[in-house]
Amino acid sequence: MDVLIHLFVGLHIVGIAALLGGFLTQMKAMGQGTARFVPAMLHGALTMLVTGVALVGLNEVQDHYVNNIKIGVKLALLVVILALVYVKRDEERVDKGLFGLVGLLTTANIFIAVLWM
Repeated sequence: MDVLIHLFVGLHIVGIAALLGGFLTQMKAMGQGTARFVPAMLHGALTMLVTGVALVGLNEVQDHYVNNIKIGVKLALLVVILALVYVKRDEERVDKGLFGLVGLLTTANIFIAVLWM
């Protein structure tokens, strides 16, 4: 079961890399006001959601400690990210503030995962 947990952790990291990578590749365009949500950002966020739910379930099954408040905060941030990216995914240009918010929430999600014990 530990191998399965580690596999999902790896996939979770791939998802966040796609989301953050998509954001970082659009930083120059954000400065010019032409940034848009690329498909990698949506797919990365969805991957994070699916693998995160699987990780919580697998850890609960193994009676590992799961900080439900931390998971709830991370889930809330991810739902906001997913909603913004999904709704605005077909627009040619996304407002700088909105695009920056997705980057900020993604970064906050990473730091919550790493720093909150």
